[in-house]
Amino acid sequence: MPSRSRKPTLAPVTLSESEGVRYLHLGTPWVQGAMRIRKPHAIELEYVQRMMAWLLLHDEASLEEGHAVQLGLGAGSITRFCHKVLRWRTTAVEINPGVIGACRTWFHLPEDDERLSIVQADAGAFVRDEANAGCANALCVDLYDHEAASPVLDDELFYRGCRDLLADGGVMSVNLFGRDVSFSVSAHRIAKVFGDDHVAMLKPTREGNTIVLAWRGFELPAREVLAERAQSLETRLRLPARKWLRLLQPLQTRRATAA
Repeated sequence: MPSRSRKPTLAPVTLSESEGVRYLHLGTPWVQGAMRIRKPHAIELEYVQRMMAWLLLHDEASLEEGHAVQLGLGAGSITRFCHKVLRWRTTAVEINPGVIGACRTWFHLPEDDERLSIVQADAGAFVRDEANAGCANALCVDLYDHEAASPVLDDELFYRGCRDLLADGGVMSVNLFGRDVSFSVSAHRIAKVFGDDHVAMLKPTREGNTIVLAWRGFELPAREVLAERAQSLETRLRLPARKWLRLLQPLQTRRATAA
């Protein structure tokens, strides 16, 4: 079945600042990313922090090195964190050259180096490229356009490409915005690709962002193991990992029928 992904509109990039935080917009008031100016390598937005919950599903030894891929650059928060704090090989795929330029100029995104690669490309094409199969230990997907109505790429073919992108032991986190049928349809598609026993979700933020986790090549660790990892992550990386664990629950798709 052909992908039903729609060609995105490359909206103009705009900025705003308030109380020490710089925000990225795509020509509308919707926030596409943020950075606290005095702490550029911290992750400012709560839902973006939650996208790092994939860390809970990696044991401490596997965090020593890896390859993190982001589909959708936003304000570069996850990219900067994976590159500068985790010191992983990091690849970000962004179709809008204006977003890449803004991140480099205004959001402390460094130039490419031996561990960092910013790829101007369509995320759907990237995941379908067989050369990228099995390359990612962590995959973060946040693909909303300037309208922020639904993910730009959201069909089964796309999520199969995401699964193929993951190495065994790899974890994907996806930002799904909304509490209604739109979320249920997207969640159903992810579960159909990865399997019901290889997906979970964090309860929604107040704004309605729900982070879905999906993984391949292993079973979900016991709760006590996850609790130990959460404590370690808080100590090492200063991320609210114990809160993530409290919010973690089985995926609720409401058994929607994917259109």
